[in-house]
Amino acid sequence: MANETVLFFIHALTPLHVGAGRGVRFIDLPVIREKITGWPIVPGSAIKGVLADYYHATDAQRETNDKLRSAFGIADKGTVDGGMPNAGSLVFTDAHLICLPVRSLYGTFAWITSSMALKRFMRDLESAGKADGLSVPENPSEDILLIPSDTDSLLCREDRVFLEDYDFGYQEDDSTKNLAEKMANFLYGDASEWKQEFIKRFAVVPNEAFDFFSEMGTEVRARIRIEEQTKTVKEGALWYEEYLPAESVLAGLIWCDRIYGSSTLSATDLTGEYCQGELHLQMGGNATIGKGQVRMLFHQGGES
Repeated sequence: MANETVLFFIHALTPLHVGAGRGVRFIDLPVIREKITGWPIVPGSAIKGVLADYYHATDAQRETNDKLRSAFGIADKGTVDGGMPNAGSLVFTDAHLICLPVRSLYGTFAWITSSMALKRFMRDLESAGKADGLSVPENPSEDILLIPSDTDSLLCREDRVFLEDYDFGYQEDDSTKNLAEKMANFLYGDASEWKQEFIKRFAVVPNEAFDFFSEMGTEVRARIRIEEQTKTVKEGALWYEEYLPAESVLAGLIWCDRIYGSSTLSATDLTGEYCQGELHLQMGGNATIGKGQVRMLFHQGGES
């Protein structure tokens, strides 16, 4: 399936809130989390909706544009010319968290991941034909993290790494280096100075530590509504929202194995039109206060 599969990344430029509705604890508006891991995700339905909006796939446009209709589908009200409704041909997975930014005593912040997160990411790489010689490091012991070998990591000093209120020893690891370089290429390309910044801040933490940081390392912000007349807080209008922090990185897949609504279009026509290059998008809630600004990057299937 590799050549028909597109690997995508979502890189949060500002805090990202794709909400789960009302919370059950002190966070009134939490982010959506995966049931089995508790890690934040962006649902495939949200990604499809944002892309459809970016390409102006309104109902009217889908009725007259074969590519839009085939790529994103059209509702069961039918079309102007009497055509039948159809599902979207592009299939979107959820975007799973692979790198979480965490405050570091040295180097300002780290991009952390875990062996389990990387193993799941490796399955996506294999599906897209981009695993080429990569391997996932074993889960380090509870007080050790892995950094890329032969790299001037910004996180380490005097044999320790301090993330939030926790400290770790560290080991250099070749497979961690290969993965860091591959992901940096995906996110920034060869020419960007951010490539080296990413590699120097990359670390693989123990699985349990990643679980903890994924739960406790999100941003929680208090919001209020002001009474128009008195300019004071409206009674009962205090709530707390959860955000994935800026610099979070998520990844997933898009593929097209069946064409709906057209007998002339191919999978390549659709992925080539709507899943190419780099897009700057607004995703999730609170757009008017600058939240949810993301880079979405697409990498076509095939060995690289």
